Amino acid sequence: MNNTLSKVFGWMFAGLLVTFLTGYYISLNEYALAKIFSGIGYILMIAIELGLVIFLSARIRKMKPTTARICFLLYSFITGITFGGIFIIYELTSIVYAFLITAIVFGLCALLGKFSKIDFTKFGTYLYIGLFAVIICSVVNIFLKAPIINTVLSGAIIIIFMGLTAYDIQKIKKMEGTIPEENLPIYGALELYLDFINLFVEILKIVGKAKDN
Repeated sequence: MNNTLSKVFGWMFAGLLVTFLTGYYISLNEYALAKIFSGIGYILMIAIELGLVIFLSARIRKMKPTTARICFLLYSFITGITFGGIFIIYELTSIVYAFLITAIVFGLCALLGKFSKIDFTKFGTYLYIGLFAVIICSVVNIFLKAPIINTVLSGAIIIIFMGLTAYDIQKIKKMEGTIPEENLPIYGALELYLDFINLFVEILKIVGKAKDN
């Protein structure tokens, strides 16, 4: 199992590297930013992201290993394109600071999931219900525009994804034998990648310092 987790983390870090390098490069290209965040461009990117996640999750058991790897890296690349905006909104030092905090929080939760005797897989349903509730509240707050609610929701999302990180580590361990050995690292990498990205985004909202315009 340790070998599998090593591969999972290796692919996860590869995906994160692709995402952040792509986002930084896009932020330097004003023309690309204008096209991506023109409304329809951004919606298209989000639609492709969702489509790739659904496709990869649904087909991972039957997919060829090379196809699974390409889909995961493509998803990381598309996410990086949509991430270009954070390099425009926030100072680079804030982004690095948020990334370091996320790495520490994520690492501690991953260790908890790996070594704790607590069975976090029992809490999966409750964590996803909580996430669904927070998403609904976030949509409502788009119209309310209450900053304090945004902060509370960010805190709630951070707590939920801390739990999901520990949960996903244990889920990956239990999925050995149910997913082809070559594809399990990609499936696990996708799950943990999503946990990390969501933690990062919410931590950045709290600690990030916006650029002076």
